[in-house]
Amino acid sequence: MTETLTIPRPDDWHLHLRDGAMLEAVLPETARHFGRAIIMPNLVPPVVTGAQAAAYRERILAALPDGMAFEPLMTLYLTEDTDPADVAAAHASGLVKAVKLYPAGATTNSASGVSDFNKVRGVLEKMAEIGLPLCVHGEVTDADIDIFDREAVFIDRVLDPVRKSTPGLRVVMEHITTKNGVDYVKSSAAGLGATITTHHLIINRNHILVGGIKPHYYCLPVAKREEHRLALRAAAASGDARFFLGTDSAPHTDPNKESACGCAGCFTATNTMSLLAHVFEEEGALDKLAGFASENGPAFYGLPVSSETLSLRKSGTAVDFPEKIETGDGPVTVFDPGFAVHWRAE
Repeated sequence: MTETLTIPRPDDWHLHLRDGAMLEAVLPETARHFGRAIIMPNLVPPVVTGAQAAAYRERILAALPDGMAFEPLMTLYLTEDTDPADVAAAHASGLVKAVKLYPAGATTNSASGVSDFNKVRGVLEKMAEIGLPLCVHGEVTDADIDIFDREAVFIDRVLDPVRKSTPGLRVVMEHITTKNGVDYVKSSAAGLGATITTHHLIINRNHILVGGIKPHYYCLPVAKREEHRLALRAAAASGDARFFLGTDSAPHTDPNKESACGCAGCFTATNTMSLLAHVFEEEGALDKLAGFASENGPAFYGLPVSSETLSLRKSGTAVDFPEKIETGDGPVTVFDPGFAVHWRAE
């Protein structure tokens, strides 16, 4: 028996495309299903000015295969030297849709991030004034804080004080991984949203560590206990418009993932929509998938829902996803959910 679900063409509100040969290889994997994506700016060097964002956007569009339609939504990397006027001008031009906050040292290529939040207060106040969202990697980096507690501590020590001291600042808590994050979003007034990744709906920390270290399940923020995964699934499937899809699809070549100090990130661009249909069916919430993947994100960012559609078809035959994507930099392993998936995106 075949089942079909048709939704507005989805968007990805947190995506890593990298640059050069990697960009050319992974971009089609996203553009096949997604109409738009918020593009992460943590290149080396990072994208910190409007001019750099414009140049990166041109490289993305140049790498897009003929016949594919995709709109990159650009962001700026917040540093302690970021110029509020440059941010405002980049936003006014229509180029930049958000600014990204990385606490220094929190994740891949975050060394240029923020250590002293007083030094970025002027930028945050300007963003609140013009309505430009702040996308937050919500983890503290203090050496004395357990890695599994970094998100909860960030909410208390950093995020809540920043929001209270900057009234009107619109914030996206990116890739939340804990019940603490879910509860904080639910308890907050307007102006706060959160993205949830595909892989955090599927794996918990046992998947990374039980039976040997599984580097292709290692990501930052790291997957947490099962109780947190279940809270994320409930939030995503709830229909609450404050939660929307941000895959955090993050390609690294296999040698970089499988080294003694493996890079953090799961590459999910290829199979995200099929996996989401599986998860939402398990939750008895297929009718909520359009909201999570296609409607809630545009509503938060003040953009129209896509007039195009994507169909998901379920059949008795499992989908055979590629194990790897070949790139000019080396192979990238596609996220393996560990179970058969019968929903195919068309």
